Amino acid sequence: MFDRFSSAIAGRWRFEWRYWRNKTPWDTNITPPEVLEFLDRASPGRALDLGCGTGTNAITLARRGWRVTGVDFAPKAIRAARRKAAAAGEAIRSRCDFHCADVSDLAMLRDPFDYVLDIGCLFTLSAGARRRYADGLARLLRPGGCYMLYAWCHRLRGGRAVGLAPGDVERLLQSALTRTRLVIGEERGKPFAWYWYTKR
Repeated sequence: MFDRFSSAIAGRWRFEWRYWRNKTPWDTNITPPEVLEFLDRASPGRALDLGCGTGTNAITLARRGWRVTGVDFAPKAIRAARRKAAAAGEAIRSRCDFHCADVSDLAMLRDPFDYVLDIGCLFTLSAGARRRYADGLARLLRPGGCYMLYAWCHRLRGGRAVGLAPGDVERLLQSALTRTRLVIGEERGKPFAWYWYTKR
C-alpha cells in the first residue's frame, strides 16, 4: 500500500514539474469541437470541469453563460486558470470557481451539476481512484445531466499499459449513467474515445 501511495505522489510531482517547465502538450488552449457542438445545443447551467488544467474549457463554458467549477490537482495549473479567467473580464471571472483538489475526492462540492466534462483525466487514475471518481460523479451530476469524457484507449506507454477500453468505462459508470454516444478515433497514430453519458 505504501508503494502505491509513494508512486501516486511521485506521479503528481512529475505532472506538476511538467507545468513548471511548460512541457504540457495536453494544454492546447483550444476547446475541442465535440464540446463546442454540445454547447451549441445546450442551455447554460452549472458545469463541472474535472482535470480542468489551466481553465481553457471552463472559460469557454463561462463565455457561453455557464457557471463553472474547475478541479485539478496541479496548483500551478489552477493559478494559471484563475489568472486567465480574471484576464477574460469580471463577467467571466465571476462565473468560474477553480479548486486545487483530487478529482477522486470531491466532498467539498455539494450542488448538482447539469454538465460534467473530463478531457484526459479519468484514464490517468488508479483503479481505486476511478471508483471514487465514479461515485462522486454519480452524486454530483443531476438526473438528466450530461457527462462527456475524452480518454485514451488501451495503449503501451513507456513499457506499461495505459488507457481505458470502452468496456472499462461502461462497467465503471453503468450503475448510475447511461451511455448515449461513443466515438472512437485516432490521434497521432494512437486510439482514443469520446463518450457521452446521461445520468438516470
